[in-house]
Amino acid sequence: MQHFVTYPLIVHPPAPELMTGDAVVRFAHRAEELGFAGIGFTDHPAPSHRWLTSGGHDALDPFVALTAVAAVTERLQLIPNVLVLPYRNPFLVAKAVATIDTLFPGRFVLAVATGYQRGEYRALGVPFEERNELFDEAIAVVKGVWSTDELAYQGRHFTASGQTVNPKPGRVPIWIGGNSRLARRRAATVGDGWSPFPAPAVLAATAKTAPLESVDDLAVMLDHLWRCVEEACRDRAAIDVAVSALGCTGPGGPDFEPQRHLDTLAALADLGVTWTSTGVPGDSLDHALEALEAYATTVIHPLRRL
Repeated sequence: MQHFVTYPLIVHPPAPELMTGDAVVRFAHRAEELGFAGIGFTDHPAPSHRWLTSGGHDALDPFVALTAVAAVTERLQLIPNVLVLPYRNPFLVAKAVATIDTLFPGRFVLAVATGYQRGEYRALGVPFEERNELFDEAIAVVKGVWSTDELAYQGRHFTASGQTVNPKPGRVPIWIGGNSRLARRRAATVGDGWSPFPAPAVLAATAKTAPLESVDDLAVMLDHLWRCVEEACRDRAAIDVAVSALGCTGPGGPDFEPQRHLDTLAALADLGVTWTSTGVPGDSLDHALEALEAYATTVIHPLRRL
């Protein structure tokens, strides 16, 4: 099992120092030193002010931030957590990812989902009601233009009549985010991984997705995923599953229980989970770095000794 951490822009307004290049560099350096295998950045290019002031959070552009991380680290996997794929023309996504992979080979994971914020869709001029269809055509275009010259594709809002886009990347894994049955079917048929997110009942209702609170909840979902993988005649071992330690409080606060994390991660590994993520506090850079170290020394390092 490998571990990644999401950069701690988790509130609005954020701690000003976390919106600086120095903070991103220090955080990424320390995560790599401590043994994290990857780092994530969220994707909210145009959130509504109402959402921000009702429990939402600000974000850096994930492509820009992950490129900055790549330039100052050696091995961290670069994981948008997650990229809302329908927000962008798929050719632009394909170009950005291929460029990063060319400059920093083998380090980008294209983790994508459909998103749920109607206001953000409206602000970006993308029809919310078409998000699933736009997502599916984007996956087809990204894969196609990475492997084919003169790609022809008739999209809902674009026409490709013979496009060739270079550079072409090496192998870039595509993780499908989301808790729905549709997300799992996509992961099984066109993805290289599935990335669900913890969703208590209230959040699940807001995001209009399936609740996910416990290892038992995940086990039911994974049963469905593995059935879909078998139906697609694919190898279960070729599909990554990335999820946080469900039901556990993250590091940096008094409720952090390392042993509970260790027990939960062991149970997740038995279910086939290959990647796990954690968050850290976003009130200051120092607190975030302290939490990084606490998680590494009490969870990551003990697991590696088993």
